[in-house]
Amino acid sequence: MKANVKWIDKMQLMGTSETGHGILMDGDRNGIAASPMEVVLMGMGACSSIDVVDILKTGRQNILGCEVDLTSERAPEPPRVFTKINAHFIISGTDLNEKKVKRAVELSMEKYCSVAKMLEKAADITSSYEIVAK
Repeated sequence: MKANVKWIDKMQLMGTSETGHGILMDGDRNGIAASPMEVVLMGMGACSSIDVVDILKTGRQNILGCEVDLTSERAPEPPRVFTKINAHFIISGTDLNEKKVKRAVELSMEKYCSVAKMLEKAADITSSYEIVAK
């Protein structure tokens, strides 16, 4: 995997993946785009959501939506790494089996989500979930 990050202006940077997809980032807290650390946090949410959706679909669950609210704490001094992260999954669907939802979240966080596995070396990562019947 390869990527390129190019400084554009002020504290704005454009990241481009080797597949040609781009993401604008901004190092200014009041900037026009997400900060690099926000992108890392969102990356964990996306990675784990992909796992949860895939696991539930494979388990023949009628999943209609998956959202994850991420909260984090960071060290007070540089390099200000994440010290705590919680991923709260909101899974919606019809006749969802709670045991399967719980297991999907556990499998993602403990085994499959490569971003979470990488971040757990620095941060205490927890997860929770809720089911919304549709």
